[in-house]
Amino acid sequence: MNDRSLKTKEIIERKMKESLEAVYVEVIDESWKHAGHAAATGGGYYILRVASKKFEGVSLVNRNRMVFDILKEEMKEDIHGFIIKAMTPEEFKSA
Repeated sequence: MNDRSLKTKEIIERKMKESLEAVYVEVIDESWKHAGHAAATGGGYYILRVASKKFEGVSLVNRNRMVFDILKEEMKEDIHGFIIKAMTPEEFKSA
């Protein structure tokens, strides 16, 4: 993991905790899997697992929108690919 990826990972974690009051956040950097791809010149590739009470009663599409809105600045340059698993705390306990 390079310095840029580490910084981006830390920013994602911090923003999820602050904005969503997340009870669980896991960010996995999978940028290394995309090395050498034509589109791999920009930001990194991440998997985000996040659990928050703020997702209760919110559709999966709107949960993703919430995450994208929070990370809109990072999506411009630092994040090229992103998989989001947004859960309520109850869904996280059952996962």
